[in-house]
Amino acid sequence: MLTTQNAAAQLEALGNPTRLSLYRLLVRAGHEGLSVGQCQQRLEVAASTLSHHVKALVIVGLVSQERDGTSLICRANYDRMNALVEFLVAECCVDSQCGSNQSAA
Repeated sequence: MLTTQNAAAQLEALGNPTRLSLYRLLVRAGHEGLSVGQCQQRLEVAASTLSHHVKALVIVGLVSQERDGTSLICRANYDRMNALVEFLVAECCVDSQCGSNQSAA
């Protein structure tokens, strides 16, 4: 189960525009992921900058990396992504009357 502290760390990592763009790129890429070179080319950022941002997403578990020959493949961690989304909506409207028969009023 995701804790508030872990959720905050993940959201903080996604709070940077470059990291958010990178993460969305990897989510769109699917389970195959993308090489670091492909990410760099599509985002048009310097290799050192990309490395810094990838590392931040790996640390919080939103991205994984795997070596494939000479390429480093980055993949979105969909289980972590779904856990974060579930955490954010888990208590939606619990303190209000959502879902009650409000049309009767």
